[in-house]
Amino acid sequence: MGGELAGRIRSGVLEPLEERFTEALTWSLQCYDAQVRRRLVPLLRRHRMALLTAPAVAALLLLFWSAAYGGDAQDQGVPPPYQDASKDVEVRVRDLLARMTLAEKVGQMTQIERIVASPQALRDYYIGSLLSGGGSVPRKQATAAEWVTMVSDFQKACLSTRLGIPMIYGIDAVHGHNNVYGATIFPHNVGLGATRDPNLVKRIGAATALEVRATGIQYAFAPCIAVCRDPRWGRCYESYSEDHRIVQAMTELIPGLQGDVPQNFTSGMPFAAGKDKVAACAKHFVGDGGTQNGINENNTIIDQQGLMSIHMPAYLDALRKGVSTVMISYSSWNGLKMHANHDLITGFLKGRLNFQGFTISDWEGIDRITSPPGANYSYSVQASILAGIDMIMVPNNYQNFITILTGHVNSGLIPMSRIDDAVTRILRVKFTMGLFENPMPDPSLADQLGKQEHRDLAREAVRKSLVLLKNGKPGDAPLLPLPKKAARILVAGSHADNLGYQCGGWTIEWQGDTGRTTVGTTVLDAVKAAVDPSTEVVFAESPDAEFVRSGGFSYAIVAVGEHPYTETKGDSMNLTIPDPGPSTVQTVCAAVRCVTVLISGRPVVIQPFLGAMDAVVAAWLPGTEGQGVTDVLFGDYGFTGKLPRTWFRSVDQLPMNYGDAHYDPLFPLGFGLTTQGKMYQN
Repeated sequence: MGGELAGRIRSGVLEPLEERFTEALTWSLQCYDAQVRRRLVPLLRRHRMALLTAPAVAALLLLFWSAAYGGDAQDQGVPPPYQDASKDVEVRVRDLLARMTLAEKVGQMTQIERIVASPQALRDYYIGSLLSGGGSVPRKQATAAEWVTMVSDFQKACLSTRLGIPMIYGIDAVHGHNNVYGATIFPHNVGLGATRDPNLVKRIGAATALEVRATGIQYAFAPCIAVCRDPRWGRCYESYSEDHRIVQAMTELIPGLQGDVPQNFTSGMPFAAGKDKVAACAKHFVGDGGTQNGINENNTIIDQQGLMSIHMPAYLDALRKGVSTVMISYSSWNGLKMHANHDLITGFLKGRLNFQGFTISDWEGIDRITSPPGANYSYSVQASILAGIDMIMVPNNYQNFITILTGHVNSGLIPMSRIDDAVTRILRVKFTMGLFENPMPDPSLADQLGKQEHRDLAREAVRKSLVLLKNGKPGDAPLLPLPKKAARILVAGSHADNLGYQCGGWTIEWQGDTGRTTVGTTVLDAVKAAVDPSTEVVFAESPDAEFVRSGGFSYAIVAVGEHPYTETKGDSMNLTIPDPGPSTVQTVCAAVRCVTVLISGRPVVIQPFLGAMDAVVAAWLPGTEGQGVTDVLFGDYGFTGKLPRTWFRSVDQLPMNYGDAHYDPLFPLGFGLTTQGKMYQN
């Protein structure tokens, strides 16, 4: 009976106490020097029963061993190595990683949406990263100061955790700081590809970094270095070109965002230079622009040589320029989801190319490993982490992700070595960019948002991006440049006075919007500012034929094009201009000499009414600075832009890219008429 009672006491009281003691001991000793831990832990475990019944002895023993073997450096006023900015980044990473519990490591691998975040959640789950998805803002038209306050509150919560690891906040700043009201909105990438000016793109990166930092954010999900091979893809405007060489040249956005890497830099290491720069993200790895029929998130069917020669080269440039992170593509390569592709993520990107920054999933990207998405989330977590993805853009149900990932590690499905690799990479980026030294936003940068110098730069980008496709009907004199002095001119079309249409998707809202969505200048505003004071400007969005015939107009400017879209909602099998665009062009151009300004994210069907137009300008998605359009229309600057994409005759030809056997375009890659400007085009 006595033996049975003793057994019950041991199993019901002492063993649980021992277990709790061991857990508490392991956790508390994270803070101790490694040498102390090696000597102290075995001793304390051998004498745990005595310590359970003699707390004072336990305390004395801890103090004795701490004093004898150096103890916690913090107690002596010396910061631990990871907090010492004078030490090598790799030393700091190793020191911090050794102090972290599994919960803290998993937290670093978790990126959550700001809308589900709270200071308490950040503390409780040790969250390593937050983001704003498209349209996710503190409030509509929030100021830079309001953004800074929000980011600061989140950061303070992260810094208050045991190890004080700062979070990194990401946002889709893909053509300027496009989520933020009042920011400078630059032309989308397709327009920048038309400039053929890598230095311009680098300067845009530097300006964007300043505007992002003005809101307290340190991480931009840019650039998209997709090579769009089919304009039916709804993300084609996010691609600089169908030609990988143009895309490679435009990776200059990366040193613009992050700063120039030092001499003797090791390709693949992450780099970011200081408080006025941000971490960049090359996306979407790999083959996102080559999906079958241009269907978003679909299957890229191509052999390895094709993948490596068309879609991979820009990643080599990105790594040479120190890109900090790489985002994985929703798409598949020959049927295998990229989010589960170990050979390309771990074997090629991390192994062959020596990428040492961190990889990140796309929004709910791991959910989409299965069909339907989320059908087996436990498997999706396992497959994505084992494939080599380091940070998961969850972004909402983070508790479930954390529980599943923790369970997979504890069960042995995912080895701790894979977790340590992921966290090492995340910490390396955070240390490299100085987040531990400067975790908080700098309020003095607030005036960088929408700064005039940045708007001037965007205006320069617009005028360099314009591609002149036609200038005069056969036998007629060129229409462009237009005279600023005329009795009466007509401005028409759905896109002439619509800033939202002019900016396109990824502007204020995820899908973009219509109307005066932010601060900027429409084409109509720009025309009124450019012409002589004596010139009467008449605006009619969709005029009838009689109005145009009897209006006594010297010429007309017609701005039409696509409505805003983003991702899958932009997939199009017909690529036609929405009504009433074509009818407006035909009505106006039948009665008066006209220039049509096409505002679109890609080539669209224009052959049926090309003959009716006197002049045609591909203006892409120019952003907030409409005066860049009129700078060239009225001849202050000349047309210099060259097509970054083949302009097809009919969608039946697609996909059709330069070099294809059946290449028979309306306008080939690189086409662009030129005019002489009155001012020097730098």
